Amino acid sequence: MSAAVSHRGRVKCLWFVFVFLLAGCEQDESLPEQEITEFHPRKEVTETSLPDFSQITDVSQKKEAFFEFLLPLIEEANAEIILEREQLQAMLNAEKLSATEKSRLHTLVKKYRVNTLGAKAQIRRLLEKVNTLPPSLAMAQAANESAWGTSRFATQGNNLFGQWCFTKGCGLVPEYRADEERHEVAVFRNPYQSVRSYMLNLNRHKEYADLREMRHDEISQLGYSTGLTLAGGLTGYSARGEEYVEELRSMIRYNSLERFDHPSSDQQP
Repeated sequence: MSAAVSHRGRVKCLWFVFVFLLAGCEQDESLPEQEITEFHPRKEVTETSLPDFSQITDVSQKKEAFFEFLLPLIEEANAEIILEREQLQAMLNAEKLSATEKSRLHTLVKKYRVNTLGAKAQIRRLLEKVNTLPPSLAMAQAANESAWGTSRFATQGNNLFGQWCFTKGCGLVPEYRADEERHEVAVFRNPYQSVRSYMLNLNRHKEYADLREMRHDEISQLGYSTGLTLAGGLTGYSARGEEYVEELRSMIRYNSLERFDHPSSDQQP
C-alpha cells in the first residue's frame, strides 16, 4: 500500500511500528512496475515526464494543464484494471480454467493480496477489488499531495501521491521526518507508475474496503462511480481524516472535476 504525505510537509501520518500502519502511509517493498502483467501501456504514456508546472503563473491555466497531463495517465492505469477485470469475468464463467488462466489467477491473487482458498472464491473476491477509479478522485488527490505537481517529491521522484517506502535509499528522505522514523518517499521511474501504485493501493488494502463497497453500490445504482462519493472512503489516507476528505470534495467541486466522471461501460458492479 502507498504512503500519503501532505505536500506541505507539516502533516505526518500516524505510524505504529510492527503493529499498525495508517493505510495511506505504507509503500510496498516492490512497486507495481516490477509486477508481471499482460498489459502493455502506450509508449506516449510511459515516456511522459512531469512538466514544470511552476513556470505557469496563471492559476487557472496551471490547474487545467495539470488535469490535462494527468487524465491520460489515469485512463491508461484504468485500462489495465479493465483488462484484469475482463480476464476475471472470463475465468468466472469458465467451467474449467486453462493452465494460462490458472497462472494469471495466481498472479492476480498475489498482486491484490487475496487469501481466499479455491479458484472461484478467489475470482469473486478479486472482482470486489479489481475495478476502475474515478478520474476526479485521482486528480484531486494528486493536486493535494503534490502541490499541483510542484512539490519536491513530485519533481524529483515522480511521486504524485506521497507514497512511502521503507528500505534505506529507496526514495527521498522527508525534511520533517522524526529521528526515530525510517520511511522515505518513494521514487518512481515516471509519473504513470505513481498513478498505477496509487490505484493498486486503493484497490487492495483493507483500509479502503469501505471505498470499494461505496464504489460497488454507486456503480450498481448509477452505472459509474464518482470522486465525491468515493472520497468518503479515504479517512485513513491521511492523519487529517474527515478534514482531508472534505478538502478533496471541495477541490472536486471547485474545479468541476465531476466532468471527468461520466457514465461509461468501463466500470461494472
